[in-house]
Amino acid sequence: MEPTLSKYIRRYSWREQILLLVFTCLSFPFLYASLELPKMIINQAIAATDFPKSFHGITLEQLEYLAILCGLFFVLVGVNGAFKYFINVFKGRLGERMLRRLRYQLFAHTLRFPLPHFRRTSQGEVIAMITSEVEPLGGFIGDAVAQPAFQGGTLLTILGFMFAQDVVLGLAAVALYPLQMWLIPKLQRQVNLLAKERVRTVRRLAERIGEGISGIEEIHGHDASEWHRADFSRWAGTIYDIRLRIYRKKFFIKFLNNFIAQLTPFFFYSVGGYLVIRGGLTFGALVAVLSAYKDLSSPWKELLDWYQQKEDTRVKYDQLVEQFRPAGLLPEALQERIDGEVPRLSGTLVASNLTLEDEGGVKAVEGAAFQFEIGDRVALLGPPGSGTDVVARLLARLLQPTGGSIVAGDLNFATLPEAVTGRRLAYVGNNVPLIAGSIRDNLYYGVRHWPVGSGSRAGGDAAERDRFVFEAQKTGNTASDPGCDWIDFRALGLQGPEDLAVRVHEVLLSTELEPDLFSLGLRVTVDPTKRDGLAARILQARQALRGRLQEQRYAGLVEGFERDRYNRNMTVAENLLFGMPVGHTFELDRLGDHPYVQSVLDQVDLRGEFLETGLRVAKIMVDLFQDLPPGHEFFERFSFIRSEDLAEFQAAIRRAEAAGLGGAEPADRNLLSSLPFRLIPARHRLALVDEGTERRLLQARHVFAEQLPRELQAAVAFFDPEAYNVAASVQDNILFGKLAYGRQQAQREIGALIARVVDELDLRREIVDLGLDFGVGIGGSRLSAPQRQKLAIARALLKAPDLLILDNATAAIDGAGQAALLDMALRRSAGSRGVVWVTTDPQQAEAFDRVIVMEGGRVIGQGPVREVLAPPEPASADATQ
Repeated sequence: MEPTLSKYIRRYSWREQILLLVFTCLSFPFLYASLELPKMIINQAIAATDFPKSFHGITLEQLEYLAILCGLFFVLVGVNGAFKYFINVFKGRLGERMLRRLRYQLFAHTLRFPLPHFRRTSQGEVIAMITSEVEPLGGFIGDAVAQPAFQGGTLLTILGFMFAQDVVLGLAAVALYPLQMWLIPKLQRQVNLLAKERVRTVRRLAERIGEGISGIEEIHGHDASEWHRADFSRWAGTIYDIRLRIYRKKFFIKFLNNFIAQLTPFFFYSVGGYLVIRGGLTFGALVAVLSAYKDLSSPWKELLDWYQQKEDTRVKYDQLVEQFRPAGLLPEALQERIDGEVPRLSGTLVASNLTLEDEGGVKAVEGAAFQFEIGDRVALLGPPGSGTDVVARLLARLLQPTGGSIVAGDLNFATLPEAVTGRRLAYVGNNVPLIAGSIRDNLYYGVRHWPVGSGSRAGGDAAERDRFVFEAQKTGNTASDPGCDWIDFRALGLQGPEDLAVRVHEVLLSTELEPDLFSLGLRVTVDPTKRDGLAARILQARQALRGRLQEQRYAGLVEGFERDRYNRNMTVAENLLFGMPVGHTFELDRLGDHPYVQSVLDQVDLRGEFLETGLRVAKIMVDLFQDLPPGHEFFERFSFIRSEDLAEFQAAIRRAEAAGLGGAEPADRNLLSSLPFRLIPARHRLALVDEGTERRLLQARHVFAEQLPRELQAAVAFFDPEAYNVAASVQDNILFGKLAYGRQQAQREIGALIARVVDELDLRREIVDLGLDFGVGIGGSRLSAPQRQKLAIARALLKAPDLLILDNATAAIDGAGQAALLDMALRRSAGSRGVVWVTTDPQQAEAFDRVIVMEGGRVIGQGPVREVLAPPEPASADATQ
């Protein structure tokens, strides 16, 4: 990034700015002609009496001459409009390209920030600067040269025309400009200082908001909400005071400009009228001058606005440069692609006099020195605060030491590009950040470094790809395509996708993540057309499971789907549809007021009963849950009504009871009628669905399916014992029924039975692969803490690093899981690939070959485990005497 905004504009857009300047200058002769023509139309066509006139042998009458001049004026209006259109579009495209370039550069700088910088800069502050704060800069860059040139040229053209008509009127037009040019910049500088202060204060407020959101549990736990409200109010009040001062100065500038703009016509009317009366100026010239002055105010105002915008964007750019050039910014070369083979780490890793000191002078690590072979199994042992976690990050090159060095063989970690450290080192900490996407996306995250093939963007053709590359190159963005193949199989020692699938399976087994993915895969809804043969194999599992369910031990644990039998473990809605909704048409929340569903209920005489049942259910829910606080777990577990909808149902009940069900409003009737669809007789046991209702619901089920209009048939995937249901999960397709409520062993035993059937049919690998497509949510929120840690370890193992660093990476996993992962880490380090295990437990350290013991940021012992952790020898009898 350039140090100043003007240098940034010159470096990246000078060609486009010159082209804009050329087109701007070309427009001025046409502008002058459009000012001159009205004068000619009045003086030579309307007011003149010397007709007919002859031009180059062509005789024109007055009306013909007037028509020609008006036609020329019309053409000039179109030409001037075309110039403005072209220039504005060009400026807009230039501004957007420069905005894209600037955002890309800021994001690229963010990727090079030293990790300690993020302790001083909040995430929200960086996001706001890259997204919203740079928005005005793009618009200004497009206007940086063209706007003052166009508006200044327009101003000079109009002034030139006015001086050509009369020097005195021209002087009257510019008489007050010197005052504006002296006073307004002084006032604007004061506004700029206030604007800079406002931006800084808003960032501090953003930090406070971020603290409140991230620490919401602590706020509730310590009853600190009022303190946070008071702190927010103080910062908001400061911003209010600053903005109020800005408004006062800014609108005073506007008042001054408007006053001067209205004062100038006074000179025109007085001086111009005097000259016309005395015969020193024609009436047409005065009209033309007045018309020109009307157009004069616009470019002058635009110039003043441009100046204000320039100062504002200059302040913003200066602050961006200040924020995005922190001390310790990683050199750009460290993130560039390297040619040829990526070197491996080998030999002895030597850390000499490692020191890490923060900006406050506190040393987290001081003078640490140790060494081990890259293939060793090393335990980094020390209590919390001993510096083991910092050393682990230094080894992973996530932190740069302020003193000392780390060398492996002839490779110095300080100068290694990330193309080496990102492949040959793998670090997993206690906190596991995951990207938005699927488990597969996160698992492959560590092996997607650079695109290895060409291809079009998702959903695009070759032309779109070419346009994407062209625009990326014009704006200094990378032209790498996210839709390409990013996995270099050769660099991983693999032949292709099949080998990768084998390694993924091995990694999932070694990290004990495979059972979790199997469970998630069973919950996935999948399109069988995208996976050859999957539907047939799932149907095969359904048949095998159906045979097993006939055994006595599983009796009554599953109630299967039967078309002519009411299923008491399904909702009323599911019994009515006897299928799964596809899309939003027959979603549960919309079912009660759907016209076709209402017509089906009318045919079986259930609509009135549903309304009465809905009123009864609403009363029960309101009585049971009205005193519970919003968000209480009972709403999720037992209530048909969400806590935020409780008040709406209370009001509907009052209105329905006052007017009677027959006279209730349609909205209230639909609201109450929607509740019975949620009833599950075996679970809720409210005695609201009797045998007679069940028979009529079965009748409604048949009516619904038989009379379903053609345009709605794709909105339901009906249950068919011989067909795969595309809207149901894999598990529901295999089970083809509902687990019985109230049978505690049902879920456990049936789950184990499904797993055995799947294993017998060799279907497990495919279901686990489906689990890889499970969405992890924002930051991995849909996964448990142990699952996130296992996924992070699996991601690190997949790239087969030379040195695996596990920094308390199993803290969220139970004891048995930790032991299994520890054993995996020890087995994996056989050969030339090593592991560093950070721990506070000496018993865990005993399983390793070497141990490095730290305390207070210093290394107090290192060497073979048996020597360093050996118990002290008992004192001899002679020594005690």
